[in-house]
Amino acid sequence: MPRGFAVACLLALMSASPAVAAQPVQLRASPEASGPITLGALFDGAGAAAGVVVGTPAPPGQSAVLDAGVVQRIARDHGLDWENPAGMSRILVANAGGAATPAVQEREALTYSRSLAAGEVIQPGDLVFAKVPRFQVPADAPRDAVDVIGKLARQPLRAGAPVATHELTMPLVIKRDDVVQVSYRDGGVSLVLQGKAMGDAATGAPVAIQNTNSKKVIQAVATGVDQAVVGPEAEAIRAAQVPTSSQVAAIP
Repeated sequence: MPRGFAVACLLALMSASPAVAAQPVQLRASPEASGPITLGALFDGAGAAAGVVVGTPAPPGQSAVLDAGVVQRIARDHGLDWENPAGMSRILVANAGGAATPAVQEREALTYSRSLAAGEVIQPGDLVFAKVPRFQVPADAPRDAVDVIGKLARQPLRAGAPVATHELTMPLVIKRDDVVQVSYRDGGVSLVLQGKAMGDAATGAPVAIQNTNSKKVIQAVATGVDQAVVGPEAEAIRAAQVPTSSQVAAIP
């Protein structure tokens, strides 16, 4: 057999070998990145995929918030297998660069990584954990990004400002002119009617509904997408939102 033909056959066999399985990797205990966040910054043993960029770093002294599902998908696309055994929903990547301010004057809090307009939906990349002066941390500061992601900004929000729960609201489930199904339930009595929303409402918020047939306007409470209730259910929701007398300070 000619030597050239034998070499060609060997090369053909080599090229037909089965694909290499994905490389199992483990997330670093405390990932850090002062530049673009890469797979190598997140995982031990990333190998040739170490330089793949998956996110933007936070400013020095702060932490970027990455969506764990997105990171897992990017890793898989580049031959890495991260099983996410802890079921994480987000990954914090610290930027340890820069000088630290005395800890006694600061507190770590969730802040905005960029400025947002009123009505914008808060995304994971819009949030970073950072050390800010203690006096700037609002009393209703959320403890976790999960409590904020998906909510809407009530007002313009400034990059770097600590997050305050009262500045956010739940997404609208009813919008003006939507056709809404209104339910009334009391014991064994159950009635349903359709009406037109006279305004916008989030879950648990009051909303005026015009009866499609009678044109009469009734006051309901939004419970879901184009869903509302009246009667005892609505009263129970309203009562749960009003502080009791023991929770309200006496007015002199």
